[in-house]
Amino acid sequence: MPIIVNLDVMLAKRKMRSNELAERIGITTANLSILKTGKAKAIRFSTLELICEILECQPGDIMEFVKDE
Repeated sequence: MPIIVNLDVMLAKRKMRSNELAERIGITTANLSILKTGKAKAIRFSTLELICEILECQPGDIMEFVKDE
């Protein structure tokens, strides 16, 4: 998959646990886990906006595009 999710990296940098982030953005820990593992088919801009606001980062800090070889 060419989109890599680096949410774990940002959580570690901010010293925040997944369950705290999930609670603060209003989604289940299971849904956050799906997003973190890259298995999500989509993400709402409103969810992405909340993640960036809480983690004080940019969308590019959370996701990156890596071209398949």
